[in-house]
Amino acid sequence: MTDIPAPKTLTPAPDAPPTPERAPTFLPPAAKAKEPVVSVLVVSYNTKAMTLDCLASVLAETRLPYELIVLDNASPDGSAAAIAEAFPDLRLIASPTNHGFAVGNNVAAREARGKYVLLLNPDTLVLDHAIDTLVAFAERTPEALIWGGRTLNGDRTLNPASVFGRLTLWSLFCRTSGLALVCKRSPVFNPEEIGAWQRDDERAVDVVQGSFFLIRRDVWERHQGFDPTFVMYGEEQDLCLRATAAGARPRMTPAAEIVHFHGASSRRAAREIMTLKATVTIVKRHFPAWQRPLAVLLLQGWPWSRMVSGGLLARLTGRQGLAEAGAMWAEVWRARADWRDGYPEAARPG
Repeated sequence: MTDIPAPKTLTPAPDAPPTPERAPTFLPPAAKAKEPVVSVLVVSYNTKAMTLDCLASVLAETRLPYELIVLDNASPDGSAAAIAEAFPDLRLIASPTNHGFAVGNNVAAREARGKYVLLLNPDTLVLDHAIDTLVAFAERTPEALIWGGRTLNGDRTLNPASVFGRLTLWSLFCRTSGLALVCKRSPVFNPEEIGAWQRDDERAVDVVQGSFFLIRRDVWERHQGFDPTFVMYGEEQDLCLRATAAGARPRMTPAAEIVHFHGASSRRAAREIMTLKATVTIVKRHFPAWQRPLAVLLLQGWPWSRMVSGGLLARLTGRQGLAEAGAMWAEVWRARADWRDGYPEAARPG
């Protein structure tokens, strides 16, 4: 893992939009605990206003002893300076380099002192004491070792991506063939999204998404956190699968809710390209050797099938949304040389 050089002087980027004036907020007593129960890590990039709202929601909604550690990945929008001004006594790591999500969390976690580590996306809002609730759930189900909650979209509708099923040859076939889309409510034909499950009861799950991801700190350290190979996306899948192989049984509770304004710092096509790159890497890491060639072939066919079906349906129906989706998938397909081999292996820390 690359060490972060000394932080640079905190000055806003010259082209950054002005930040609305807000009075400085100082940490409440719960956030200054000498022995925090949970270390909340927020790694931000270019989401200044959302990050400020996220941090404010953590302070407002958390009562148990905790610490809040923020790492800004060299945001060009002046995020680091705005965070330092809005929360003067917050522990802020202003990185002069964009390390990505995985390494950024690894660096922030080195500072953690809590029994648990909570990864929280900067484009989220904590609702109704969600961190307290999630930690209480962890104390009640210690065998899980990894825990997640329920995620809502900005309009407060369900975002089912908070937890999901592991990749299999069957799930990739359903995805590429369109069965997962046509039979979206079926857990058999849409196993990665777990069908129509509304995330409204406690369950064991395969993967907890990294936007609201609680793990015991000793488990995090035993597995050396996120693998730095995953620059963006896929890191939580990899960690959940590694931890599960070692005995973890991840669980989720609907009682701990957050809002997630998904993908606030990336374009959709760029996000899908990075997701595919990460998914190819997951296949190469966690599928049996004999399944990998077919799994990668299915993954390569997925954006092509979405491009073709989207374009055809747009011509048949005249719906602009379908045309735009088809064009987006065409962009992803044209960029296949960028994602079809997955991420190059990165060195693990010694």
